[in-house]
Amino acid sequence: MSEASAARALPDAAPPVLRGASDDRALTDQLLRPVFEGAPGWRVLLALSGAGVLLLLVATTYTVAVGIGAWGNNIPAAWAFGIINFVWWIGIGHAGTFISAFLLLLQQRWRASVNRVAEAMTLFAVINAGLFPLLHLGRPWFFYWLAPYPATMQVWPQFRSALPWDMVAVLTYFTVSLLFWYVGLLPDLAAARDRAPTPRKRRAYGVFALGWKGSGRDWSHYRVAYGLLAGLATPLVISVHSIVSMDFAIAQLPGWHSTIFPPYFVAGAIYSGFAMVLLLVIPLRAWFRLHDVITERHLDAMAKVLLVTGWIMLYSYVVEAFLAWYGGNAFERYTLLVGLPLGPYAVLYWAMIACNCLTPQLFWFRRMRRSIPALLLGSLLIVTGMWLERFVIIVGSLSRDFLPSSWHVYAPTWVDLSILAGTLGLFAFLFLLFIRFVPFVPVSEVKELRHELAREGSR
Repeated sequence: MSEASAARALPDAAPPVLRGASDDRALTDQLLRPVFEGAPGWRVLLALSGAGVLLLLVATTYTVAVGIGAWGNNIPAAWAFGIINFVWWIGIGHAGTFISAFLLLLQQRWRASVNRVAEAMTLFAVINAGLFPLLHLGRPWFFYWLAPYPATMQVWPQFRSALPWDMVAVLTYFTVSLLFWYVGLLPDLAAARDRAPTPRKRRAYGVFALGWKGSGRDWSHYRVAYGLLAGLATPLVISVHSIVSMDFAIAQLPGWHSTIFPPYFVAGAIYSGFAMVLLLVIPLRAWFRLHDVITERHLDAMAKVLLVTGWIMLYSYVVEAFLAWYGGNAFERYTLLVGLPLGPYAVLYWAMIACNCLTPQLFWFRRMRRSIPALLLGSLLIVTGMWLERFVIIVGSLSRDFLPSSWHVYAPTWVDLSILAGTLGLFAFLFLLFIRFVPFVPVSEVKELRHELAREGSR
């Protein structure tokens, strides 16, 4: 009995991680077809996302010309949409590194069909995230002052400031993620080169394949480089968002000054990142008819990760409230037990709790973990809830600080909203280009998985 037949015969059995792959040639043709033939509606979606990019350019140009006073943030809420969106996009990018590097080291088979989508998501999310600290500088053309370079003016970064930390963290994360993504692409770029229908495409893919021949030496070097980059990228899952969380934890502001922030932020990053992977993978699965390559096994596994990280978030919320009550600090107690749940942003606070704590409870049930509508709706609520969490942490704490006389309710302007919408458009634009010109399912890894399953089935 085949693996797929066994899964149908036993309702409680885990669905197969790959099915319907008859031979390597058919599998390669199936996975390279989107690159050579495209997909219906792709141009329309690209045009719509291009409109979002245009909106981002307009709002960014206006911000640079007028100054960040065009944003709604002001004292006391000096941090608002700019840093909210920065932390949110960085968090979304964490699932790519987690799926690609961490699960590779753990030899989890289900990562093979979704890791490249997650890696591309990481790159595009970090690109979006990097825009906001630069704009928030006020004079983004002097961003290089954050780097310790030999300056004739003897200007050096203030290493006690969070800005140089963020610059190092984001650049390191982006560089390692880009190298890891590109090294993993080499065998598939060579396959696209060998099967390209036109000389122009053969030359283009041949340049980016870097002379890959598929020899034993090529594969040996590939394995070493891929493994080393995976080992280097794995600690970044913890370190990068821990550094971002320290931007808040080093401050004395009530609601920020907490040692729970690093693990709390890391768990939240993986949580929102996996939700975004599902929002990308499920439409791609239906659009390109990849149900045999991205099976219910992948969806079930990612839903389980959402359930686990959702409980970590719930635990973090409870511990944060408990520490505020138990610590005896009147300002912390007011901010976390009164100001946030009962203050001007109470609706957003309770919406955050509902999205982040109640939504993942759906995934206790196997039927919900494999239900496309439930996964899409749940992932959308989680991504929204994690953005609201950043809003509550940043604006909720800043708008009500130590002195009631300085309290102020923050409201975003059209520029804030346009930049947020524009980054979503930029993300979609880059992602659509990616799935059109790059094999978004790893051909070599899926074929290797097919052979492993065939060997196990023959025993």
